[in-house]
Amino acid sequence: MTISKLNPDTVHRTAGYSHVTISSAGRLAHLAGQCPLDRSGSVVGEPGDHAAQTAQVIANCLAVLSAAGATPGDVVRSVIYVVSPDSRVLSAVWEQLNTSELAPAFSTASTLLGVASLGYPGQLVEVDLTAALPAEPEGPPPSR
Repeated sequence: MTISKLNPDTVHRTAGYSHVTISSAGRLAHLAGQCPLDRSGSVVGEPGDHAAQTAQVIANCLAVLSAAGATPGDVVRSVIYVVSPDSRVLSAVWEQLNTSELAPAFSTASTLLGVASLGYPGQLVEVDLTAALPAEPEGPPPSR
């Protein structure tokens, strides 16, 4: 499996992501948007604490990528949602993501959005990932 990233010189320079990501993957893993929920299902952090919520989202993304048999380097598309109209807040979340273990996920085709609200009361951050996986080996499917 190969993942190619392109930034054509006919469009603007990016802030670390790629305009185009092409994968030869035989399968894709579409992960549900990862929220800042701990294992008990509670939103983490104090009200307004984007950093604490981003840290939990990073941990959750790493966990679900691993469960899918993928790594951050296998991500081919990401969408980051941040509850804030302030570009400084969005930039701080972007910076935290890009200095974490999850950072390779954001070098591919990525979108960062400021939104009015997310699904859980008090939720400020959500990350939606798509990862490329190698084709399944031939033979009988694994038992589950």
